[in-house]
Amino acid sequence: MPASTTLGSPPECNLLPQTVDELDRLALRPGEVALDGGFEKGPTERALASFELERTLIAGRQQPGSRRTQRRLARCRTGSEGRISHLKRGYGLRRSRLKDHHGMQTRTGRAILAYNRDTLTVRAS
Repeated sequence: MPASTTLGSPPECNLLPQTVDELDRLALRPGEVALDGGFEKGPTERALASFELERTLIAGRQQPGSRRTQRRLARCRTGSEGRISHLKRGYGLRRSRLKDHHGMQTRTGRAILAYNRDTLTVRAS
């Protein structure tokens, strides 16, 4: 998923079309999607309509399907939150004091590059 480097704190549903475009560009077609509670059902369904998903889990909302499937998708989403926390604490992705968009993009890109380098180094050894 592309890193968001927009100023301010846009609603997550506004960022979803960019993610869908990136997944299309990479020719990735997910079968299931697990999202946090900040996503609204209507805009999310419209943005993800091209994927023809089997399931979409939005945390904190009543979901169709078995409890086992709901728990599996919830665990997947929760695991992603740990990676976000790791990036914030270990790679300096806390609040930025940079005022312009290009500085934030550069900072975010460098942090993600450092994370990927570290991950590849650990897996190679």
